[in-house]
Amino acid sequence: MPAESDAKPTIVFLCTGNSCRSQMAEGFARALLSDIARVSSAGTQPHGLNPLAVRAMSEAGIDISHHASKSMTEMPTPDLVITVCDAAHDSCPVIPGARILHAPFEDPPRLAADARTDEEALPHYRKVRDQIRDFVITLRVGLAPALQKPPR
Repeated sequence: MPAESDAKPTIVFLCTGNSCRSQMAEGFARALLSDIARVSSAGTQPHGLNPLAVRAMSEAGIDISHHASKSMTEMPTPDLVITVCDAAHDSCPVIPGARILHAPFEDPPRLAADARTDEEALPHYRKVRDQIRDFVITLRVGLAPALQKPPR
């Protein structure tokens, strides 16, 4: 068991439903940040994993099919909460000691509301997926030093 000062900080990506954007962010962060942080996602009103988000992430080589929607009450106390939608940011619970970062992304289901088929909807999911990937890459570069817990 590592000493407390060696423990990785915990990041939670928070969205309303924990069905799409926060799940994508968790998938990319697990792939790109697992050496410097423990990562999870949650929803203010979790309601199930979006199958088109699973498909879009699979196209990018990341399997989130085993993910499940969770609430903040199921999460360990995070060091950093990243809200990925305005509604989650507005209703983010107060978590003593946690930093909050707001990084809003468009809602793929809303963007694809007029799509008649999954094939017509997928470009919207891919667009947001790629934006989230790019954001997580910037987290790696910009937050890696800030995520390190100071020695006690």
